[in-house]
Amino acid sequence: MVIKMKFKHFINPVETVKKIMYYYVKEGYIALDCTVGNGKDTLRLAKLVGKNGKVYGFDIQGEAINNTKNKLKELGLEQNVILINDGHENINKYIHENLDFIVYNLGYLPGGDKNIKTQPTTTIKSLKKALPLLNNNGLLLITCYVGHDGGKEEQEIVEIFLKSLDQKMYNVLQFKFINQRNNPPILYGVEKTY
Repeated sequence: MVIKMKFKHFINPVETVKKIMYYYVKEGYIALDCTVGNGKDTLRLAKLVGKNGKVYGFDIQGEAINNTKNKLKELGLEQNVILINDGHENINKYIHENLDFIVYNLGYLPGGDKNIKTQPTTTIKSLKKALPLLNNNGLLLITCYVGHDGGKEEQEIVEIFLKSLDQKMYNVLQFKFINQRNNPPILYGVEKTY
């Protein structure tokens, strides 16, 4: 007899991020999607924060911003979303308020040009600017894709930076499969504790 097992809770880091979003993000929250990409997280956040909340979304590719803007309009969610066609390392130029939730999906735009991708230097600059914006008990999630060229190096630099955070100010965890093949993504979670 062959028993087929299905994933129930530990599907992958992307699904884990969704579950955390649904659990944590509430009506009226202010959220930031640092890597809009195909817009899935931005749309999800826009629904969760509702009319009284706000979502900022960054992407260096105009295509990602325009596609997401169109999806938001189709769903009537554009009124509380500010999309910014710029690198996430420049968040300090656009955001001057505290945030409840921040999400990153590092790497390249799925279905897009694989040569245009997040870079370790700009990602670290962005994290250094994003963390001070988090409210007390705010969450920051980073999914690192390690299977593409440069992805493992970026993940290692992100991990070194996160390990350096003061434990009196931040709780940091790592969520990764240790028995999966094909370089599964690694998720980091940061909770601001002060």
